[in-house]
Amino acid sequence: MQSGARQALPPAAEMLPQSVSAAERPAGLSSLPIRQRTEAAAMPAPSRASASGSRYSAVRTLPSSGSSQPVSSVSHCIRIPPSVICIRCRYYVLKSCKICRFCCNIAIWLYPLCEIFMGKSIAFGSELCYNNIAAICGNDFESGGVTMKKWKQAAAAVISAVMALQAMPLTGISAADGDLLVTDFEDGDVSAFSKRGDEDTSVIEATTEDAHSGKTCMSVSERSSGWNGPSVSLEAIGCKPGVQYIASAWVKMKWYNTARISMQFTDADGEQHYNNLSSVNSDNAWVEIPAVKFSFSEEMKDVSIYIEAGDSAPMWVDDFSLTAAPVYPIQKDIPSLKNVYADYFKIGCAVTASELAPQSTQDLILKHNNSITLGNELKPDALLSQSASKAYLEETGDNTVPQIKLSGNARTILNFARDHKIPVRGHVLVWYSQTPTWFFMKDYSDDYSDATKWCDKETMLKRMENYIKAVYATLAEEYPDVNFYAWDVVNEAYLDDGKPRQPGKYEDGNGSSAWVKVFGDNSFIEPAFTYARKYAPKGTKLYYNDYNEYATGKLDAVIKMATDLKEKGLIDGIGLQSHLDVRTGPDAYPSANVYASALDKYCATGLDIQVTELDVTIDKNHLDESGFKAQAEYYSAIMDAIASHKDQISAVVFWGTTDDQSWRASQLPLLFDEKYQAKPCFDAIIDGIKYTEPEETDPVIGTTTTAAPVETGLRGDTNEDGIADVVDAVLLARYLAEDDTAVISTVGKANSDVDGKAGLTPDDVTHMLGAIAKLHKM
Repeated sequence: MQSGARQALPPAAEMLPQSVSAAERPAGLSSLPIRQRTEAAAMPAPSRASASGSRYSAVRTLPSSGSSQPVSSVSHCIRIPPSVICIRCRYYVLKSCKICRFCCNIAIWLYPLCEIFMGKSIAFGSELCYNNIAAICGNDFESGGVTMKKWKQAAAAVISAVMALQAMPLTGISAADGDLLVTDFEDGDVSAFSKRGDEDTSVIEATTEDAHSGKTCMSVSERSSGWNGPSVSLEAIGCKPGVQYIASAWVKMKWYNTARISMQFTDADGEQHYNNLSSVNSDNAWVEIPAVKFSFSEEMKDVSIYIEAGDSAPMWVDDFSLTAAPVYPIQKDIPSLKNVYADYFKIGCAVTASELAPQSTQDLILKHNNSITLGNELKPDALLSQSASKAYLEETGDNTVPQIKLSGNARTILNFARDHKIPVRGHVLVWYSQTPTWFFMKDYSDDYSDATKWCDKETMLKRMENYIKAVYATLAEEYPDVNFYAWDVVNEAYLDDGKPRQPGKYEDGNGSSAWVKVFGDNSFIEPAFTYARKYAPKGTKLYYNDYNEYATGKLDAVIKMATDLKEKGLIDGIGLQSHLDVRTGPDAYPSANVYASALDKYCATGLDIQVTELDVTIDKNHLDESGFKAQAEYYSAIMDAIASHKDQISAVVFWGTTDDQSWRASQLPLLFDEKYQAKPCFDAIIDGIKYTEPEETDPVIGTTTTAAPVETGLRGDTNEDGIADVVDAVLLARYLAEDDTAVISTVGKANSDVDGKAGLTPDDVTHMLGAIAKLHKM
């Protein structure tokens, strides 16, 4: 493709419809059939509200007819028919857009144009025109390097494109693939939501009693229990396995309560599962349940998401959204971490089934990692089956053989590892946390208060052995081709002072241990390694794993314990979790020197060392360039210390893939951001390392190819941010209008030439917008 020369645009005034006065404008559009609305004017949109997420994710409320006044008197009012595609949410609407609450008229375009040109938040009235914008923005046109003439030319290009879209046939156009269920309930329709079964007493209906936005919301009354609430069948609205979705909602509880978006599904054995996804507290006030990403596997059936609360308080829900998560391509032209460190150690990551759903996450792992840790799916609470254990006890009378089941989520990750021949690091067999307390009860019951129902040491030793045996046997049977090269046998048994944890149960949330409650101390550690050594696959190395491994008391206790087990041939190595915090300046926890000193001591044991859960958080007050710089410097120092012991360290595993999926997401601890872009800390840990990029082997078909530069261009992606959207069309329009501040690279120009003709012209802008509106392909 060729970039071509810039072509002049026609004067803006020639592209504008004639003005219409406010008095001539219809008060509303809802009563007009779509074909009769071509002469109707735009309904007003209120001022922008603060919102996170997308650049244009403003929350808007449609005003009542005639409630909004013009921003200023006008001479050239832009009046575009509203019966078009909403470019912001890509919905074909019959009246005002229910998704983004814009009217589908030129306001959609002027809003991003204003923000991109001036960084302004424009409060639009019922009339929109260049003069209005000029009156609001004042001299910012000049100070920003954008003259009024150039602004008009660029805006005119977009307006022309929108008008061109008007002429395209609208038959068959529907919601974009990404929008599954997004509603503000203004139409009074709550049919997508249902009660959670016959025992749910909820009454679900639309109400105008107290909406968050607009006039209508969904009321959920007469709830008799906390689990009662509105539920949405994912199959019914078109969700598919293996795809990542985003859910959010605004909710109001009548009195103080915790409201949650949760997911329910049935596994392959017919057992029900419930996962809390996102929660928020409400005290008779509207609050937003934070948007949360989720997915489900093919093995999961009857999947639904629902909103529940802590008790039976009446609930109101508004602005519910369930959409497909955006897809961002990875950077293919940066070094591969596993290749950079090929002469040092494995480079791994932890991943959950939901996290693995997007193709981009899979691509990121395949490019950079040669080790995978299942984030949660091989932990005891994910494997143990209470119902099956009870059934086995009732059938045999033997209470020493707990039953396990490999979940669909575990299979999703293990299938990926098998298909791409990626070694797996098993995590974890014996742990105080995420091990259900019923596992320690004689009858596997949930009655923890009766001290007589707790198992004794002998019973728990038998259960431990049978559990470990079952885990290894199940994985060997179902995944004989997966290389489980390492396993964490015991996890986090010591406090920072080197003492055992306090006795108790993990559900209390205070770090107490049911293992210590039964055994009285950490004497369960050696039997765990004994059984693991007995049943682990040949070649699998066994590790003790812990965090705050640099704390003096814990460091001494772990080294003593591991040295004793080493002498007995029961342990192969120590896992250093390495959840670190750069903070600012000398306040890093720990300092790079303290971490390096601890690493020296662990390596001196002669045991294999693995860094198992590495992440580095940034100070919440410095989530900016200074914070990223400090993070990069700290990561570099930590990796330098690790690399200096490459003969004693066999793997470095990062705990997650991208910042937004991290368990510490709010402090951006990983190497890649939510758009799969490498952060400064990525560059910092590869800088100065000499390596040879090997030939790349296709992991699926096994063919070998010579590595070559990869074309990273995406059609329509003018600014090369990995997405083709309205921002790209605006940038191209500015460039064509000879706006000197609109800079487009060679690749960006090639990406922008989308209309099939040589050279960049206004037709490329029109073509982009049509593709964004789903009227044709890019």
